[in-house]
Amino acid sequence: MTFKENKPIYLQIADRIMDEILQDVYEEGGRILSVREYAGIVEVNANTVVRTYDYLQTQGIIYNKRGLGYFVATEAAQKIIELRKATFLQQVLPDVFKEMYLLHIPMETLSELFENYKKERMKSQE
Repeated sequence: MTFKENKPIYLQIADRIMDEILQDVYEEGGRILSVREYAGIVEVNANTVVRTYDYLQTQGIIYNKRGLGYFVATEAAQKIIELRKATFLQQVLPDVFKEMYLLHIPMETLSELFENYKKERMKSQE
């Protein structure tokens, strides 16, 4: 896995696991990879994955069954969507609006680009 400099590695791994949950790689109630297995896949120290799993557990996205491993929590997908929406609205969107304002990009342009993006996504999923 290639990591970015502007975000802690454990959060980037958490994003990947949340993506996998949203894509049904891991189903609700299903077991996820062990700390060591996941550390091997993303090529990081197991302690980093422990930190990732702790974070996801704190968010209510996964839970630990002692001796059995980690499992995807009930309604994990909905919790992920709520978490990401809040992050997007509070952290990402204000920067987008600032750039749009500074570059004189009208909202209509953004709307058109988003509609085109949705059409392309639908085509690629067929």
